[in-house]
Amino acid sequence: MSETSLSTVLEAILFGAGRSMSVAELAELLERPQAEVQSALKDLQVTIRRRRDSALQLTEVAGRWIFEVRPSLSPHLPESFRADIPQRLLPAAALIAYHQPMAQSQLVDMLGQRAYDHVRDLANTGLIGRRRDGLTRRLTTTRRFAEYFGCPEVEYRKVRTWFRKEAAKMGLTSAQLAASLAPDEQLTISEFSEEEEVESEPLEVEE
Repeated sequence: MSETSLSTVLEAILFGAGRSMSVAELAELLERPQAEVQSALKDLQVTIRRRRDSALQLTEVAGRWIFEVRPSLSPHLPESFRADIPQRLLPAAALIAYHQPMAQSQLVDMLGQRAYDHVRDLANTGLIGRRRDGLTRRLTTTRRFAEYFGCPEVEYRKVRTWFRKEAAKMGLTSAQLAASLAPDEQLTISEFSEEEEVESEPLEVEE
């Protein structure tokens, strides 16, 4: 299989999957060395960037690859056809996955006031759940979140463990990982302050 044809096959797989996939997953599927797959993905990413009027972009998110509609096209799409998670929401999604069940107030401490809008948008797409817990809300990921990011687990504690392992592989703290997911935003994210992380099930569902 030539390098060009490998890139073409990768394009077909990722487009057809409709979710993010890791290099290891793709290499195992194609029975190819991971280094070769990684190189082909980089080449494919460059090729797609050079395509005239391309509607899609190939994005690496937390070590996983996924096809997305270019952000500049989102305003032109019907609401029901827009991408589930714009790049600007990825930092909040990563922080919630890493620290869940996460207090919304803690997310605000890390991201600033934009966190309120991001929580609302993530909840509206069905990627996170919000539950009342005293004066704040506890934020957790959902089955849809796990499916979107290709996580093999669904239960939020297991998703948290998986997400932390993925970050550890890259040697990143949660704040560093979150900032890397939306480089265009040039975010300054505060590190997670050490406090007791709630392990009990959150309470009343927030509609």
